[in-house]
Amino acid sequence: MDTSTDWTLMPDSAQDIERLREHCRRLVRRRAVLSAGVSAVPIPGVDLLSDVGLFTLLINDINVAFGLTPQQIERLQPKHKLIAYEAAIGIGGVLVGKLVTRELILLLLKRSGVKLLAKNAARLVPLAGQIVSAAIGFTVFRQIGYQHVEACALVARELLAVRPR
Repeated sequence: MDTSTDWTLMPDSAQDIERLREHCRRLVRRRAVLSAGVSAVPIPGVDLLSDVGLFTLLINDINVAFGLTPQQIERLQPKHKLIAYEAAIGIGGVLVGKLVTRELILLLLKRSGVKLLAKNAARLVPLAGQIVSAAIGFTVFRQIGYQHVEACALVARELLAVRPR
């Protein structure tokens, strides 16, 4: 039996992965609501700063929940590390197993540039623009958060499949 890999921080079953997935999706929705609330504030730049901070914490919390922080992955055997990183790359999970920095989050938010541009443009219209801006902020935040949750769940399933019993 393979005892050199630390599996204690990883989900033990498909049911654990599904439970973590739902828990993390709820976490994403709660933080998306916070993001939307800040997006409604008519001060330029406040929402971006808030989103960067909220995303950084969210991504780290999701990685920890699935046992997929860089430190947790480092504790795996080399072949299991490779499986984790290959699975993450294969599905485009750019934040799985990575040290999440503000710069990385800003890059990710810039990729959602069209929606962020619309969000900022909507702000020019009093009240209705703030509501639209908040709705766009919620949607973008939730979409990126959900994508990360699904990426982590898939990597966790891949690791569960190779885990020694």
